[in-house]
Amino acid sequence: MNQPEQGQPNPYDSPVGPADSNAGSGPGTPGDPVSGQEPDKDARMWGMFCHLSVLTGYIGIPLANILGPLIIWLIKKDEMPFVDDQGKEALNFNITVFIAILICIPLIFVIIGIFLMIAIGIAHLVLTVVAAIKANSGEYYRYPLTIRMIK
Repeated sequence: MNQPEQGQPNPYDSPVGPADSNAGSGPGTPGDPVSGQEPDKDARMWGMFCHLSVLTGYIGIPLANILGPLIIWLIKKDEMPFVDDQGKEALNFNITVFIAILICIPLIFVIIGIFLMIAIGIAHLVLTVVAAIKANSGEYYRYPLTIRMIK
């Protein structure tokens, strides 16, 4: 595999596009991409809560997977840049999942919708837990296959 020359950026390091405000930070990058600082303990905790709050949707609260991170993000976004970033990421992912589930509903009539909903539910649960763990360790996590509507 060809490696980029010294001083050349590797185009495969970052899945985020140039239009993203965190371009170059990529998944797993610890610290604030702007200042280079690690988020403090409270910011990491609230970032983790942004991701974990979506799990309330699994106990039957309608639209809790969107309302949970929205409430935390609106309250903490001005105080903590890490929570601002992770809250937007959790919101974008859960809006994308909601859209995918809406698309699956008419597909139930041709049977494939049931299997797609199950796959989306499992992926949602696994990726949410992974994101919460990464956020708790101070990493700026990016969900795969997410439409980033909130920038």
